[in-house]
Amino acid sequence: MTPDRPISELFAQKRPLRSLEFFPPRDDAGVEALRATASALKSLTPDFVSVTYGAGGSTRDRTAQVSALLRTEFGFTVMPHLTCVGHSREELGEIADRIHGGGFRNIMTLRGDPPKGAVNFTPAPGGLRYANDLVTLLRSRHPDFCLGVAGYPEKHLEAPSLEIDLENLRRKVDAGAAFVTTQLFFDNALYFRFVDRCRAAGINVPIVPGIMPVHAIKQVQQFSSKMGATMPAALLKRLELASENPDVVEIIGIDWALDQVRDLLARGAPGYHLYIMNRAKAALALAAGLAA
Repeated sequence: MTPDRPISELFAQKRPLRSLEFFPPRDDAGVEALRATASALKSLTPDFVSVTYGAGGSTRDRTAQVSALLRTEFGFTVMPHLTCVGHSREELGEIADRIHGGGFRNIMTLRGDPPKGAVNFTPAPGGLRYANDLVTLLRSRHPDFCLGVAGYPEKHLEAPSLEIDLENLRRKVDAGAAFVTTQLFFDNALYFRFVDRCRAAGINVPIVPGIMPVHAIKQVQQFSSKMGATMPAALLKRLELASENPDVVEIIGIDWALDQVRDLLARGAPGYHLYIMNRAKAALALAAGLAA
């Protein structure tokens, strides 16, 4: 199969890109459910999709399986995630070779979260400590890789300050990252302030806003807490009032995300990345709303 097109070439077209994120299921039944979701979303013709690596690298084999499935069966440009967790430098190089040999040319490059039960991140023996080290390794191994990295509009929870967090992002970009995708946020003002700070710091690559349509209150609160994302009082109030009706909660979440995306695109964002939690409904509803 022909190697994937680097996502950097898509950004060069100066049009908003639309991308979706999948996570690898833990069993074969989940893979079949994901296949059904991907089939439903094919009509959206996303510019690319990403596949997460799982907390602590726990789904690394499924990541490879799902990435291949989405690429071969549905023709998506797929950006698998790769993290430093649990791998030596040599193992990471071997994984990069397999990814490259499979025709993939885009990787979301992350340090990764500590394994379940661990509080602090500890590199594997002979492994890497920071995402910028992984960017450097991948670029040296295969210079034609296009690498994305994560940005945090409200600061990474482990960073002692916004300034240090921005310095860490700058290191990733200086090492060769082609674009940044942000963690989820619910207030667009946070995104635009983050972009302004990045530009002032000399970070000039595309910064893609990451949006998660709410479909369950407890779940989104858990994600928000884990990522250090705040929920606007207006959104939280609406969700709490509808908490006894899951369908209404989902409608509120989609409407809020739709307003976010419309505003982001109107104000010049380079596209949007949807954290869809392997659910087709929100992505389809957003696409319909944007087309109206």
